[in-house]
This record gives sequence, structure tokens and C-alpha cells, in this order.
Amino acid sequence: MGAPVESSVRPSVRVYPDLPGASRALARHLVASARHSVDERGRFSWVIAGGRTPQELYQLLARNYADRFPWKELEVFFGDERCVGPTSPESNFRAAWESFLSEAPVPRPRIHRMRGELRPPSHAAERYARQLGFHRTPPPGLPRFDVVLLGMGPDGHTASLFPRAPALRENRRSVVAVRSAGQPPFLPRLTMTLPALSSSREVCFLVSGSDKAQALARIFRSFPRGTPQLPASLVRSRGSIHWYLDRAAATGLPKHLRGSQVGS
Repeated sequence: MGAPVESSVRPSVRVYPDLPGASRALARHLVASARHSVDERGRFSWVIAGGRTPQELYQLLARNYADRFPWKELEVFFGDERCVGPTSPESNFRAAWESFLSEAPVPRPRIHRMRGELRPPSHAAERYARQLGFHRTPPPGLPRFDVVLLGMGPDGHTASLFPRAPALRENRRSVVAVRSAGQPPFLPRLTMTLPALSSSREVCFLVSGSDKAQALARIFRSFPRGTPQLPASLVRSRGSIHWYLDRAAATGLPKHLRGSQVGS
């Protein structure tokens, strides 16, 4: 799998009593980051995550921050997608659309969906890489994204990068097809690669549940090198990395990290 890459960015950890509390805090942080990005660069480029965990966060942004979030300057990308159509119950796009994109006044051309229905999946991956603006991995210099939002599975996977998968070795392409998923649903996937996800000013993880506690503890023990057994440990940032956790997910962390618990 190759040697894991070291990181000089020490992640910050924020622990909340429950997922709603972590989601509220992350929503406030994203609003501040988005407004800063727009003030500095005229837009906010955001890679969003799939799965169930971020759905409450998305709903909070659309409903509680409708007047404060710079929707018209938002550019949305997807970190991964299942190889299904956009109306499928398994579609990450559908979940994001129903939870917030359909309500928020985001200019539709700025919502960059992965076309999971295209065949072969490798063609869909190449097409999305072109949408990102780099067919191969990001060039040195300025980050491509302002914020990358990620979750984590009980096995330590993130986006659709699974433990010891060939995609973890990818250092040329920015998007690849994944033939077999390591977690349900067992569908082919499309995913951004580690170099693409790491081409960001900021990475935010949102993790909830006791089933994530063991993997999370191993990730922080592996710092700063990370390990292919835990793909989330290999994601880097050109700026900062933040972990927003609920108490259940944080139970295995060292005391000095669990001591960073804050109110909701």
C-alpha cells in the first residue's frame, strides 16, 4: 500500500454530548468559514459528505441559517457517490437534495453532482475529475476547495475509501471508480482520492456513535503518520483539520482529548 504520508497539521477535537450538539456547532463553524471565504475570494467551495450522519447538519443550514449562509456564492461538490441514479434511495445526491439543496437558493449550475448512473463507472469518474478542474491530481499551489466535509465508518473508511483498498494508492487521478464497497450498501462507488480530498484549506469530520469509537481511538494513536487500515487517518489538509464528535464516538480517545468536550 505504500508508506503513509506524515502530516504536520495537528487536528483539533471537539466533543459534544450528542450528534445534534455536534451538528449545531459545526453548522456555526461552516457559516463562519463560508462567509470568510466569500469575503476573501468571492465564493465558497464545499465538498459535502454522504450518509445519514450529516443530514441534520444540512437541515440546520437550510432552515436555521437560511439568511446567514452565502448560498448564492456556494459551489457544491460531492466526495463520493454510489453508482446509482439520482432518484435512487441509495444516492448521496438524493439525500443531500432532499435534506437541504432543494430548499437552499444555491445556483443550480454550481451543484456538481457525480453521475453515478453512467457506465462504465470509470467514465463517470473521469468526467467528474474534469468538472473539478483537474483531470489528474491537484497541482501544487492554491487549494482547490475551501472545506471538505467527511464522515467515518466503523472500519475507519471515509468517502468511499475503504481499508487497504487500491484507491488509497492512487496518486495521479483525482476521482476513481470503486468496484466493491467494504461497507453496506455493497454497490460500486465513485470517490475522490486522497490527493483530491486533501487539496482543501480545511477538513471537517463529523462522527457519531459508539460503533466508531474503536476506529477513532486507533486513528489518533496513529497520528501523525496514519495507516491504510484506517483511511480517514490519511486525509490531509493544506490548512486545518477539525473533528466534531459526539460523546459516544469519543469514548476511546485519550483523556486529554475527551477533556475537550464543550457544550452544544
